[in-house]
Amino acid sequence: MLTLFAAAQTLTYPQARRGDQVDDYHGTKVPDPYRWLEDTDAAETHAWVEAENKLTFGYLEQIPYRQAIHDRLTKLWNYERFTTPSQHGGRYFFQHNTGLQQQNVLLVAESLNADPRILLDPNLLSADGTVALADTAISDDGKLMAYGIATSGSDWNEWHVRDVDTGKDLSDDLKWVKFSGASWTKDNKGFYYSRYDEPTGATLRDTNYFQKLYYHRLGTAQSEDKLIYERPDNKEMLFGGDVTDDGHYLIITVEQGTSPKNRLYYKDLTQPDSQVVRLLDDFDAQYRFIDNDGPVFWFHTDLDAPRGRLIAIDTRHPERANWKTLVAQGPDKLDFANTVNNSFLLGYLKDARTEVRVHDLTGAFLRNVDLPGIGTAAGFGGKRKDKETFYAFTSFTSPATVYRYDPEAGKSSVYRQPKVDFDPTRYETMQVFYHSKDGTRVPMFLTFKKGVKLDGQNPTLLYAYGGFDISLTPFFSVPNLVWLEMGGIYAQPNLRGGGEYGEEWHQAGMILKKQNVFDDFIAAAEWLIANKYTSTPKLAIRGGSNGGLLVGACVTQRPELFGATLPEVGVMDMLRFHKFTIGWAWTSDYGSSDNAEEFKALYAYSPLHNLKPGTKYPPTLIATSDHDDRVVPGHSFKFAATMQADQASPAPVLIRIEVKAGHGAGKSITKLIDETADTWAFLARNLDMKVSFQQ
Repeated sequence: MLTLFAAAQTLTYPQARRGDQVDDYHGTKVPDPYRWLEDTDAAETHAWVEAENKLTFGYLEQIPYRQAIHDRLTKLWNYERFTTPSQHGGRYFFQHNTGLQQQNVLLVAESLNADPRILLDPNLLSADGTVALADTAISDDGKLMAYGIATSGSDWNEWHVRDVDTGKDLSDDLKWVKFSGASWTKDNKGFYYSRYDEPTGATLRDTNYFQKLYYHRLGTAQSEDKLIYERPDNKEMLFGGDVTDDGHYLIITVEQGTSPKNRLYYKDLTQPDSQVVRLLDDFDAQYRFIDNDGPVFWFHTDLDAPRGRLIAIDTRHPERANWKTLVAQGPDKLDFANTVNNSFLLGYLKDARTEVRVHDLTGAFLRNVDLPGIGTAAGFGGKRKDKETFYAFTSFTSPATVYRYDPEAGKSSVYRQPKVDFDPTRYETMQVFYHSKDGTRVPMFLTFKKGVKLDGQNPTLLYAYGGFDISLTPFFSVPNLVWLEMGGIYAQPNLRGGGEYGEEWHQAGMILKKQNVFDDFIAAAEWLIANKYTSTPKLAIRGGSNGGLLVGACVTQRPELFGATLPEVGVMDMLRFHKFTIGWAWTSDYGSSDNAEEFKALYAYSPLHNLKPGTKYPPTLIATSDHDDRVVPGHSFKFAATMQADQASPAPVLIRIEVKAGHGAGKSITKLIDETADTWAFLARNLDMKVSFQQ
């Protein structure tokens, strides 16, 4: 029997046909020999996928501790967990998982401490757990629930309506819904939602344009839904319709791509034939509607305040000169703002960890919310009249504990606290700061076993995202617990391009400045090595989606720096990403190859186009899914075929292609455990780790 190392040396990659496709970008000829792999329905692509998975799983099956990792993941994941409740009509709605259920189950309770009953169990919708509950909207009286389901991880949702009393579905059936929630009118007779026209081509690949906002009246066919708003003059606009708590207005949030900037329109629902009013139509900043006091609207905005502030706009006098600042910008990023108990609950990010402050409706500071420690708090939802709210608090080693918060008393009390077969007291989290290539100071969280030796021999997983104004804060992860138990260090830097320090931080890592993100990540790796936390043979990098792009760019720029790389569902072809599904929306963060200057920047770092023949790449496990209609699998397919052809080292370059799964949302527990066991086994093998779970 071959040793693992010998097996790695003798890997024979599936032959991928090299085509003669060449594209001309502003005078630059760019070959794309594996263009045929974009067609995920083709027989040739299917054969290649089958051969690649056979190679990958054959390799993984030879790793002796793969099963031990799988068993430990299964045991740790088997803990009872709850989401934060929301209250409608006196009823409380929340999700629950007994431990290893493939999907969370939606429960309803008639009062806070009443025994809940099952309202919807997605596990009954498919035998293998690949149908997920994507979103819900509860009517104001708590008697009806609109809900969207997603199949095999697709972004496409199908919406239904359930009677909360009986648990039975009504006849309503809404298709071709994507990137949309639902919002009920106060008479509980219908709801607003957004959808696309029925696709005429490949539903998992074709571009998504011309979203439209509709009103659906209960008991009627979707074909009878009333069109509320569309923009045939702008195919890129996305619409979200939300009814204000007083029922007076429909707030229409208008987005274009993934830019945090948006437009804000409204419609007076008390006037049957009222027109849509374009209140904020300059696309100059982010405006998040919070609540209204009659015609006065309250917003969380970054206009002239890149870290965020609260303003009031009187819709009767909407001129900017009349706008009032309620809570001015401070030193920390304003992350969320809600109204509960006639006060504002404002969540801030202070060096990427949560602080929550209470202000009255004039904007005056009242008190801080005492949180359990350094971590992430999420929730604090509700209506202005509510006398309570709920939030979940989590850290890298503590699962999400649900708290009930009494705004009047300023007190938090534990509502649900999960118990995990893991001792967090054996581990510690610290935050360090390092300097990137251009001198920018970047924060990074480190979590590791207490007493770790700084001898450069610690297996370390460096994980980041760095884009789209998204903030990476402390979060609990069963896979990461197992990584810690395996003796690993977990490192999470907050790169530019994210939202941790506001819009300036985001803009410093987008379009022509995207290289800053990669420089920040590479600097984090160099800091970990210089400070003896790890060394190149022990250092792995991981990221998903935009983070997969991050890993792909860094391994092509610095292949000698890393011991292993894990690019997952990544955007690897930066010249063609905008030609598939919702990819066009990312041009606000990336730019587009259609623009000559932006093409030059994209071509300089595009992972697919910066792989070079004869390069010694580190062990790499690429991951994607066959139903990913966010970042289509063709990105990873072409990257894998090219990297395998170019690899000059015996180190494995493998691709793991999950079936009946999408970009990540709604993935079943079984798939998550299998995927993580394979990933950690791959790292353990290639970082030369000795795996033992003896406590």
